[in-house]
Amino acid sequence: MEPRPVFAAIEQYIIPVLEEIYRTVGYLGIFFAMAIESACIPLPSEIVLPLAGWMVARGEFDFWLAALAGTFGCTLGSAVAYWVGALGGRPVLLRYGRYVLISPHEIDIADRWFARYGEAVVFFGRLLPVVRTFISFPAGVARMPFGRFLLYSTLGSFPWSVALVYLGKLLGDNWIVVRQVAHQLDYLIIAVIVFAVAFYVYKRVWGSKTSEEHVVE
Repeated sequence: MEPRPVFAAIEQYIIPVLEEIYRTVGYLGIFFAMAIESACIPLPSEIVLPLAGWMVARGEFDFWLAALAGTFGCTLGSAVAYWVGALGGRPVLLRYGRYVLISPHEIDIADRWFARYGEAVVFFGRLLPVVRTFISFPAGVARMPFGRFLLYSTLGSFPWSVALVYLGKLLGDNWIVVRQVAHQLDYLIIAVIVFAVAFYVYKRVWGSKTSEEHVVE
């Protein structure tokens, strides 16, 4: 899945701008860039964090500080999106989402995932395409306890941030490849998570039936 034309144009412009921001304000640049991305404004984390990883490889950033800046920035942006959902509800998203390139289809996807898997999707949904960006909205609409939302968002964002910064560091001058590879990995991640959820449900149901049979005997 290639980036939409609008996103591709934004990316070509934003990369040198981000690089200059990072060199000017350091880790705060990573923090606020990820906050913007997680507040559902089109600024892909697959660019924000691998670029920081490339700068780690050049000795300009510390690896763990860059990853933590990305994690906490994601938490802040997610909190903003949560409160938009909590205070404005779905009608606000449908009415104003187009101004930040949020389509009704993307909102529907996040709604369906939250309805199906509940609060847990706030944690593992950070690894899913589309869902990772928009899941904060339905969590806010459902008034998920805010403290728990922050905890799940932070825990879910940390491995994603670490992975992207590491890939940028590993690939060095070829860090932009992460953007293309990430889209291919999305499908593998979805398959693994769906399998894990199905296995968990199976174990719960099968284990419950087995326990009941032992009680009857």
